[in-house]
Amino acid sequence: MTQDPATQDFITHRNLLFTVAYEMLGSAADAEDVLQETWLRWTTVDLDTVRDRRAYLVQITTRQALTRLRTLGRRKESYVGSWLPEPLLTSPDVAEDVELADSVSMAMLLVLETLTPTERAVFVLREVFDLGYDEIAAAVDKSAAAVRQIAHRARAHVAERRPRGSTSPAETRDALRAFQGAVETGDLRSLLDILAPDVTFVGDGGGIRQAIPNPVVGAAKVARLLAGGLSKVDGFTLRQAEVNGHPALTFLLNGEVDTVVAIRIDDGLVTGLYAVRNPDKLSHMDRETTLHR
Repeated sequence: MTQDPATQDFITHRNLLFTVAYEMLGSAADAEDVLQETWLRWTTVDLDTVRDRRAYLVQITTRQALTRLRTLGRRKESYVGSWLPEPLLTSPDVAEDVELADSVSMAMLLVLETLTPTERAVFVLREVFDLGYDEIAAAVDKSAAAVRQIAHRARAHVAERRPRGSTSPAETRDALRAFQGAVETGDLRSLLDILAPDVTFVGDGGGIRQAIPNPVVGAAKVARLLAGGLSKVDGFTLRQAEVNGHPALTFLLNGEVDTVVAIRIDDGLVTGLYAVRNPDKLSHMDRETTLHR
């Protein structure tokens, strides 16, 4: 059965549109809603008037995501405990695209949370997807000159906060293996060896599952928290997974995913641990999500 041109275009660019929406929102569920809204608007467009269909679809998606982002901001104000982005089980090709993997990492998504909605949209479209200033201006309803200024401001803001050190894939695997072993055995000394002095542990239970209410900072505090936790729970296993383009650990309780721990590694040491326990945010851990730019 032959598909109509509008449907073909949407399907062709769907993974790209989802990636744009997810990077702006940090929520796969909201990104899926944005795609549905984009599709409904796309079906009303006269395609003969559209010069660049990919750019036009990105424009619609960005506008819908901006509207959703402002609503999401209000929801976060009443969120119970710390809010973390929704983890995605990603395919290996995401990790191979270093820039894409960096942009969807848990650490980077948290940095993007510190931008205003418009700054976030401009940064994502310019720095991640390399859209022209005129295209971005049409998507965010600003002049190209204003978009240039916003992009410069957002770029400087992110540069001050983005991951600070480079770690090779081999160093990352070694650090993750050492960290997993230390957590499984509850070995405090081994944990202290792999944790950076200023490591931060953030937990997100959403008020549904128990989680630490506030971030824990410092190797000694985080090591004690980990050493007294998982290794004493009956029926738990730890498994490595590719989450948001980076190695991570999934905590399985009696075979079911209970917690996803995204790990930030800088210079061979663990500098950030982001533990998502809110079951509403774990629905994309049972299948790989394809991201594209």
